[in-house]
Amino acid sequence: MCLAVAMKIAEINEGTAICEVDGVRREASLMMLDDAVVGDYVLIHAGFAIEKIDPEEAEKTLAIFREVLDAGGGVEV
Repeated sequence: MCLAVAMKIAEINEGTAICEVDGVRREASLMMLDDAVVGDYVLIHAGFAIEKIDPEEAEKTLAIFREVLDAGGGVEV
C-alpha cells in the first residue's frame, strides 16, 4: 500500500521544495511537476511531489489525518 501526504510548499531551491504541514518540514523533489510554486499544496510520496492539489481538498484530507491521530490511530515514531 502506498500513501501520499498533502503538504504545502514553503520554499523552492533548485528543483527541491521544502514542504510543510503542522510544523513538520520535508524536502521533496519537484522533477515530476512543471508548474509548482510556493504556496501550492502537493502530494508527497517517496520524496517526490507527484501532483498539485486543490487547497480545500488538501485541508479536508489533513483534517481527516488529524482526527485519526487524535483518536489514537496511526503509528508513533
